[in-house]
Amino acid sequence: MIHSDELDFQKNATIIEVGHSYEDFEVGQEFFHHWGRTLNSGDNSLFTTLTLHYNPMYFNAPYARAHGHERLPVNPLLVFNTVLGLSVEDLSERGGPFLGISGCRYHTLVYEGDTVYAISKVLAKRESEKRPNSGIVTWGTRGYNQDDMLVIGFSRTNLVGKRGHVVML
Repeated sequence: MIHSDELDFQKNATIIEVGHSYEDFEVGQEFFHHWGRTLNSGDNSLFTTLTLHYNPMYFNAPYARAHGHERLPVNPLLVFNTVLGLSVEDLSERGGPFLGISGCRYHTLVYEGDTVYAISKVLAKRESEKRPNSGIVTWGTRGYNQDDMLVIGFSRTNLVGKRGHVVML
């Protein structure tokens, strides 16, 4: 017979901390995010449709060819979201408010079937003046395709909890 306290999943759960604390980041430190992501036609079509981004360049092959592309380019917002997403496990998985993106620049188009990879570097960090258990970290992230061509670069900033602390909103 199962006792009710055996079903109390929170009581029986083992808490495993994930991600990095503020103290784990050093200016100049680089992270080579270990996952890559191949962006296929389904990804591109679904993302473009769901975001109401009705530029035919991203879902109409004859239109794309008429504008000089052999294949359909991937929606740039999908490229951005994918590269940002690749960095989360190493940089911001512990949570904490996202404070912004700056300097986003697209360098080379990504096409359906291309694989993107990401590398990030700690650009700055400082203790929070208003939240003593947190710090503010800025990373520069670059996305590359399978041919090591730079496709996107941007900086982002997050509030990051110090060791032993979780950032609450």
